[in-house]
Amino acid sequence: MAQENGSHPRRSFLKGAAGAIGLGFWADETLDALPQNTNTNSKPSDLKITDMRAITVRGAPMTCPIIRIDTNQGIYGLGEVRDGASKTYALFLKSRILGENPCNIDRIFRKIKQFGGHARQGGGVCGIEMALWDLAGKAYNVPVYQMLGGKFRDSIRCYADTTESHDPKIYGQRLKVRRDEGFTWLKMDLGVDLVADVPGALTMPVGQRVNSFPNTQHMFTGMEITEKGLQLMADYVAQIREMVGMDIPLAADHFGHIGVNSCIRLGKALTKYNMAWLEDMIPWQRTEQLKQIADAVDIPILTGEDIYLKENFIELCRAHAVDIIHPDLATSGGILETKKIGDAAEELGVPMAMHFAGTPVSCMANVHCAAATENFLVLENHSVDVPWWNDLVEGVEKPILKKGFITVPDKPGLGVTLNEAVVKQHLLEPGYFEPTPEWNRERSADRLWS
Repeated sequence: MAQENGSHPRRSFLKGAAGAIGLGFWADETLDALPQNTNTNSKPSDLKITDMRAITVRGAPMTCPIIRIDTNQGIYGLGEVRDGASKTYALFLKSRILGENPCNIDRIFRKIKQFGGHARQGGGVCGIEMALWDLAGKAYNVPVYQMLGGKFRDSIRCYADTTESHDPKIYGQRLKVRRDEGFTWLKMDLGVDLVADVPGALTMPVGQRVNSFPNTQHMFTGMEITEKGLQLMADYVAQIREMVGMDIPLAADHFGHIGVNSCIRLGKALTKYNMAWLEDMIPWQRTEQLKQIADAVDIPILTGEDIYLKENFIELCRAHAVDIIHPDLATSGGILETKKIGDAAEELGVPMAMHFAGTPVSCMANVHCAAATENFLVLENHSVDVPWWNDLVEGVEKPILKKGFITVPDKPGLGVTLNEAVVKQHLLEPGYFEPTPEWNRERSADRLWS
């Protein structure tokens, strides 16, 4: 209770004690700050999860489910299921986390991680893990990066998705605008669709098109690039390099479902343009064939956005099958698992870029992880051209992405809250965090051993 003169009794005692024993470094401003570092609304050891609800944002530019985990002490955590996935991936895990202390993040993650999988199937586990970190940070009144061991950087370098054009002058101009906006790293799409209508540029089974193989792995399509096609694609990159310059990293993605030999030949044709990386040339599961490409090409080979958990990343790094790993935190296992992935890769001499496409909720999860991981290179952002993306949240400086960088927030947890009015304008379906009692008692025999 405050005294009549406005002083706090504990502060008065501490000041007196400091004077008595000569601790002059306990200045008044230090004592004034002491109670601010404790969240008096929360007793972390007594926290319990009481509910989980979800909404789905559309057009961000992806479809993005956001979850909210509530507790018995009135604080909540926000997380996000990976873009393009279903909120059900998280909701069916609700019964398994009810009653748990959300600050036991690793314990809960180990309990539910068996229900995740590669690509979008990892979205539910990862969304919950993000929300747990948000909750723990709010409970202890510290930002997530601090709980991960602190930060290596105060701002996070980003590259931006940029709408493709088959006209290299148009595409080059769009990429040049990104550079002029302050981006210090660029990425372009470079698919065989560029030459699909040029006679003699591609070889494939008669009657097939480049988009005829959406569910067939690259090695099994019978589609290969001819020398004519290689030259056309190399000339396309040459024109873009001329416009953006050679002094800025320029990565490439979305090549199409071409075979290993075509990947190697294309990589060699692009060598003189000093690409930052060639992304997902073949499926990540093909370690030996990725290594075959990496050994033959003098451009960094990158993969990882669809890999769940650290073990497969470590295998790729140990085999030297990739030069850069590229986890998507909303698939790879969440914040802590992704930091573990980065740290393991660093031990093996491999840097980490990060794939991301979602709302500012998942963005901030990535920012905290990137800040706390030493071998981080650059973070993707797909939402630069979505005018309302920044307005979905409050609590951070705007614009969130400024001149190619995002400032690491210092507020508790992820550092953002939702702007309810704006979020409601962009929902896929009506209702705002409606009750989900149907998921309260979902049960099965989950143990994986006898």
